[in-house]
Amino acid sequence: MTLTRRQILEMTAAAGTIALAPGAALAATGDEPMKDSAGLYTQPWFLQSFMDLKDDLVEASSAGKNFAVLWEQRGCPYCRELHAVNFADPEVADFIKANFTILQFDIHGPRKVTDFDGTVMSEKELAQRWRISFTPTLCFFSTDPASVEGKIGVDAEVTRMPGYFKPFHFATMFAYVQGQHYKSKNFQAFLKERADKMRADGKTVVLW
Repeated sequence: MTLTRRQILEMTAAAGTIALAPGAALAATGDEPMKDSAGLYTQPWFLQSFMDLKDDLVEASSAGKNFAVLWEQRGCPYCRELHAVNFADPEVADFIKANFTILQFDIHGPRKVTDFDGTVMSEKELAQRWRISFTPTLCFFSTDPASVEGKIGVDAEVTRMPGYFKPFHFATMFAYVQGQHYKSKNFQAFLKERADKMRADGKTVVLW
């Protein structure tokens, strides 16, 4: 299931949150995150590969992990926020590292990538093929390599995060995919259930 901007606003309301105006979240950041040679914010545990997506998914699946592609670009303030806040949370980062393999792409990048159907093109061309409109965007895939056979990424993904999600929503998205809840319910419903259960257990739902 691919989320739209309207659905993001709806799920925010469903979880009992208030959407922040653009830039409002950018004040609460930590140290400057690490950048790679291309100027993208990055993490040392991101996958370094030959950028053959089917092979990368097979490798992730063999390790018992989910596979995801993260799209970013230089100068993106919400990409910085993703690294300075979301990935900087040890609990969130540890869960992702234990359960996911993440391959990072540059939405304007020139590097050659092999899509799941065997087509080779640049990162920029692949972003257009997959209809990537916002950064950061995360595309999640099934753990079953057979499910992507002959498909392009946009048709093979099980869900995507189209733009920046606040930490609670972000962590919930990874739990949603890791538990394969996309097979039985949409993300909005899962988000609300998770928030309601935490409150019922006397836990605080930390929105920021």
